[in-house]
Amino acid sequence: MERRPRSFYVLAAFFGLFVLFLYGPILTIGILSFQGPGGGLTFPMRGVSLHWFRDLFQEQAVGDIWGAFRRSFGLGLMVMVTTVVISVMAGLAFRKRFHGSAVLFYAAITSLVIPSILISLGVGLIFNQLGLKIHWATSGFGSQLTWTLPFGLLIMFAVFNRFDRSYEEAARDQGATAWQTIRHVVLPIIAPSLIGVALFGFTLSYDEFARTLLTSGSYNTLPLEIFGMTTNVTTPVIYALGTLTTLFSFGIIAAFLLTVWIIGRRRARLGSDAGKGV
Repeated sequence: MERRPRSFYVLAAFFGLFVLFLYGPILTIGILSFQGPGGGLTFPMRGVSLHWFRDLFQEQAVGDIWGAFRRSFGLGLMVMVTTVVISVMAGLAFRKRFHGSAVLFYAAITSLVIPSILISLGVGLIFNQLGLKIHWATSGFGSQLTWTLPFGLLIMFAVFNRFDRSYEEAARDQGATAWQTIRHVVLPIIAPSLIGVALFGFTLSYDEFARTLLTSGSYNTLPLEIFGMTTNVTTPVIYALGTLTTLFSFGIIAAFLLTVWIIGRRRARLGSDAGKGV
């Protein structure tokens, strides 16, 4: 049996440390959230129970947790839909060169390299100067789009650069209009990529802190609410909240991945049926 080189074990150990560093804090919070009523914020644990999860659902829990969750969830959906629609439209538009396309492209992705807190400050100042009310659904929505849209655009540009236009030509030869071609040919083909853009848009919005800090107005999103709780909550209830939000995030990711898997299975089945028909 061939002996593995020493570099393999070094890389394996490094990868193990990386995974521990990445998921260790999440695991620690999850463990501490199951402490008994007398538990604190550090080890050792004092009993094991679901006390802090029950406390989280009681009215006397500190902060507007569930209101913040609803706002983050609604804002995430708004940002997700907008990011997908604009990214697809931009991807279709940028397949052809037009005057100023390069400048427009770099202007769109510049926000990725600007510090997030400056984006939040700038958007807040613009709304103040225009006399508009700062609110999570308006200024917060706009500031988060500066974070999600560049990712969506980059993904769609890569997708359409590899897109085989012969499918569109075949649809037009069959008499399909431009909209019918997009709806029945282009969108089904790029559906897995659209799901990826949607996942990026929702998750980046759901946990965004800095770009929402100065643009959410008087109502906090969930990341802002959790940050506020860290200054005045001294019980494991905050760990229980972290555990539930982490499980929710993993659930969202699993739902998107399941959708991609279902689409892939459906395509494979349709391709198999088409092959048998031929």
